[in-house]
Amino acid sequence: RCPRGNEQNSNVTEFILRGFRIFYPFQIGPFVLVLLMYLTTVAGNTLIIVTVLADRGLHTPMYFLLGNLSFLDIWYTSNIVPKMLQGFLAEKGVAISFSGCVTQLYIFGSQAATESFLLTVMAYDRYLAICNPLRYTALMNSRVCVELASCSWLGGFLFNPVIMAWIYRLHFCGPNEIDHFFCDFMPLVKLSCSDTHLITLAAFLLSATATLIPFLLTLISYAFIITAVVKNPSSTGRRKAFSTCTSHLTVVSTFYGALAIVYVVPTANSDTEKLLSLFYTIVTPMFNPFIYSLRNKEMKAALRKLVGKK
Repeated sequence: RCPRGNEQNSNVTEFILRGFRIFYPFQIGPFVLVLLMYLTTVAGNTLIIVTVLADRGLHTPMYFLLGNLSFLDIWYTSNIVPKMLQGFLAEKGVAISFSGCVTQLYIFGSQAATESFLLTVMAYDRYLAICNPLRYTALMNSRVCVELASCSWLGGFLFNPVIMAWIYRLHFCGPNEIDHFFCDFMPLVKLSCSDTHLITLAAFLLSATATLIPFLLTLISYAFIITAVVKNPSSTGRRKAFSTCTSHLTVVSTFYGALAIVYVVPTANSDTEKLLSLFYTIVTPMFNPFIYSLRNKEMKAALRKLVGKK
């Protein structure tokens, strides 16, 4: 155990992110693939934001929230991918300072919570549009929409400071190699020589609150939506209602499905866990723009108009 004289990060001043050792020495292929996926993510989500801003027909709560989600996905991947790419080119892993590791973990956890809240707000928006169409403009006006989006961002980033401060109080005596491609909570805490039972329990409860409650609220919203759609006597109305929800429901399924696979379902080894983590850190943010653009007539029309002008 570490000496009790130093209450902050003990002997360790930096960590080594081991990354994907299974690919070594054939690192160039995965490096190029991840780089292309990252560039696609940034380009696709930036195009969504620009399209929403440029087309006045998309100045509605649904597309305002979509723009927020796209901005979040760009930041989400940019927090993780640069160090991951650097790790592909480093035989012995890539170094990250203690404070840099905690900062990356804080941003990652906060962004995951923010995305969970934003998806819930988007589900609530669709619930009002389908179940209360006559009162929709009054209930979901621009002011309410901005307030809900702001609360999602603020709530996401206020969830983790206590845990981050707690991590700073842990003792790290060595080894300092994190068996992951980014500073995730469990791989980091496993390196501590302090008693981590309480911080692990606290982090679990906070994560469950930030994801499980919004997930349940999203399910409740869609339960009301499906009930209202089924009762609609018009087949055209049912088809139109379902088309406005399909894209969002697909994103919700991929986001929560990926988190459940990584953090709930036990994996055989760390390499499998790292490969699965790629899904929610890179793959899901990359596919979100395609899901919303290819399955949305308004978005496709706005994209064609924007490309035509350029």
